Amino acid sequence: MIRRLLPPLLFGLIGCAILIALGTWQIQRLEWKRGILDEIEARISAVPVALPATPDPEADLYLPVQVSGRTSGPELRVLVSRKQLGAGYRIISAFETDDGRRILIDRGFVREADAGIPRPPAEMQIVGNLHWPDEIDSYTPPPDEDRQLWFARDVSAMAEALETEPVLVVVRETSAPVQGLGAMPVDTAGIPNDHLQYALTWYSLALVWAGMTLFLLWRIRRKPA
Repeated sequence: MIRRLLPPLLFGLIGCAILIALGTWQIQRLEWKRGILDEIEARISAVPVALPATPDPEADLYLPVQVSGRTSGPELRVLVSRKQLGAGYRIISAFETDDGRRILIDRGFVREADAGIPRPPAEMQIVGNLHWPDEIDSYTPPPDEDRQLWFARDVSAMAEALETEPVLVVVRETSAPVQGLGAMPVDTAGIPNDHLQYALTWYSLALVWAGMTLFLLWRIRRKPA
């Protein structure tokens, strides 16, 4: 009898050990990801500094900056949707700083019904975060240049379209009139942290594996030699 029980028992124990190890690894990844998100949140909410002379997309990602100047030229609209508000657009504008630079600013969200509200050039002071969003993939449609409608924030392409530096400041606070816009500041809400769900899945599979092993052992014990 022991010889008949030993192979399925070992198989069951090894399977459970592997599944539990995978779940434990996901718990470790969960803590690692929480640390990363805490670091990003701390960086986002740090004291704003002057706009660097040559911002680096990696070293200066999420860097809080304070700039003053005025909006300039046409706007680009990026199609987005917000919970409880529905479809609308992110408004991307060129911004001429007081020291003569020309950059991009993400002014925030406007509902589709309010997209036509006039937004004439305005003097303003801005507090926001540098950002180079990674929103482009092989499925992203090209922009509709006739309507100035975009489907993702492509900083390089937008900078070329509005003749600015490839630098985007996502507005957090501004001294300008709202002009129908609601700020959509940088945060960590869009960065997934699903490791807890993965861990629970692996642990659940380990329980199922253990149950199946016990059932198999019970069947073998009942079966005549």
